[in-house]
Amino acid sequence: MRPTAAQRRQRKLSSAHFAFVRALIQGVEPARAFAQYLQLEGEASDLRLVKKTIRWIRDEIAAAARREKRPGTARLVLMDLQSLGAARAVAEALPTLAEFAAAQGLEDFSEEEQLEAYASAYPQASSRSAAPARRERLIRRQLEAITWLEKNVAQAPAPGDPVGAWLNPLLAVRLEKSGLPTLFTLAERINGLGLTWYRAIPGVGARKAERIVTWLREHALFTGLVLGAHVGIPRRQLSAQALVQVVSPATALVPLEKLQVPAHLSGVNGRYRGPPAQCLLDAADDYQAVLAWLASKRRGPVGAGAAGEGATHRAYRKEAERLLLWCVLEREKALSSLSVEDASAYVAFLQAPPTGWCGSKAHGRWSPLWRPMEGALSDAALRYALRVLTGLFDFLRDQAYLVGNPFSAVAMPADPRMRLGSQRALTLKQWLHLVQCLKKETTEPGQRLARAVAWFYATGLRLSELAAASVGDLQVVEYEEREGQGGQSGGGLVRGWLLGVRGKGGKWREVPVPPALIRELEDVMARHGYAGGVERSEYAQLPLIARFEEASAGKGGGTDGAAAGLRWSTSGLTKALKAFFARAALELDGLDAQRLVTASAHWLRHTHASHTLNGVGGRPAVAPQVVQNNLGHASLATTSAYMHTERDARLRAMGNYFGQT
Repeated sequence: MRPTAAQRRQRKLSSAHFAFVRALIQGVEPARAFAQYLQLEGEASDLRLVKKTIRWIRDEIAAAARREKRPGTARLVLMDLQSLGAARAVAEALPTLAEFAAAQGLEDFSEEEQLEAYASAYPQASSRSAAPARRERLIRRQLEAITWLEKNVAQAPAPGDPVGAWLNPLLAVRLEKSGLPTLFTLAERINGLGLTWYRAIPGVGARKAERIVTWLREHALFTGLVLGAHVGIPRRQLSAQALVQVVSPATALVPLEKLQVPAHLSGVNGRYRGPPAQCLLDAADDYQAVLAWLASKRRGPVGAGAAGEGATHRAYRKEAERLLLWCVLEREKALSSLSVEDASAYVAFLQAPPTGWCGSKAHGRWSPLWRPMEGALSDAALRYALRVLTGLFDFLRDQAYLVGNPFSAVAMPADPRMRLGSQRALTLKQWLHLVQCLKKETTEPGQRLARAVAWFYATGLRLSELAAASVGDLQVVEYEEREGQGGQSGGGLVRGWLLGVRGKGGKWREVPVPPALIRELEDVMARHGYAGGVERSEYAQLPLIARFEEASAGKGGGTDGAAAGLRWSTSGLTKALKAFFARAALELDGLDAQRLVTASAHWLRHTHASHTLNGVGGRPAVAPQVVQNNLGHASLATTSAYMHTERDARLRAMGNYFGQT
């Protein structure tokens, strides 16, 4: 990975290079001058690097002098800078003849006798000869030449400059291969990832990274590339407010809350705006109208996301955000001026977005690396986006903000209607394998994961719903153990448990919970200092899947730990499940292994539906209406999609008729 000749030629001379040469001419020790002016080049203790850099700078300065039609200046700067500087330093260190005579008690001796004694004591000096004077004149001329060349040749860095123009060639090559070809992309990466921005770049460690950051900050006046204070602070120590300040409001690819819509695209005079006197919204422009729509959808459970916003609300925001960004940055048209043709063009855009619009979803909304898309939308994702946007424009039309809905005329991509139960549900064999793997988990995080999997399977909850659930959402009830003939009582009263869930659209439902899960939860709570059971009111805010070990470390255990800070985030739970499924897949092969590698939290929801509806493992099948309530489906038809008994019966019948091979 050596730099090419072209990469070496692109390097530029800065004032720091001329300051370094000036120091050498004046007798400063090379390593010291290197450390003071050229830290970005590498370690000053590497004498080979120092000498190599001196040769490169001398050759570049001479070449610049020749380009300026000054061959004499070129010859002058090619003279040995180090030896001249060293000779001057030695000369300046010697005493004068008068100082020598006074020190040796030779004041009464003749000047000739003093010179003879001086020459004997300092043979390296030519005393009153003409050589020091010539050397002084040469050094003075060199310094004058360097000063002139600096004024005419030295450059200041610009944001679009290649990294190879200013950084050590080897370092520049590593950065370029990691997708950082310019100073702008380099600063964006640093701001976007923070203190550990360099970890994914081979050959760049903490010391090199620190030198780069220091250099960028020193030259921010020229480049305009400002590195935030967060760059020097570990991520875990950064407050939410510090992260919010990283990206400034702009008319650019920034999150909705940072987007500045130009006045001519605001929609104040949108082509399809309804009569203001009839509008039911206080919104003055399109941005405010979109926020009003989002506010009407903010009904997610507290704890499911930022500021209590649920997954559905975040999904709606994403679609509105993309469209508004497209209107401003690509279509250059107000949202309230979009026609049917514009809506169709937006669909084509979602199917083939520009590279600059796409990035990893790992980058948070605070990061300059955040992008509104990951890539082209699949047909399923596109159908969802169109449904959301159709809902947005229906809302704006119903409030008389707009006179129509351009997305209502856009054709939806074909829906293959894949059967959910057979596509993303685990078989009984795969599920039992997971159960055995979970029994091997002995660490606190592993046992917490096992509890989460058990709750997913037993209740069919969505990821966000389980992450948001608290002990206070549990309710104990009494019910008849058996139903007699004609619906009459058939047994004594028994205790049962229900979990209150606020699901999609803010709809409330109560999901039965097996008593075994309650007993396990109480055992875990007692082990961590929450004795007395789940019915104690002081435990109401404790998450069902709490990070107990972190509470003990950070809060001293006990009821003081029953805080929202113990809640397992949806992203953390997702990562833990994916890692577990991947480990479990290593013990299987073939299709079983492939399915576990693909599985996610939502697969456990599908597995609950499939297993309960079809009565796997010798258990009786559960009525579809019960499972419908567990899942929170609005339509029984959606729940019925998990039923595969009839399908399997048909397959067995035809297999018996034609044979299985």
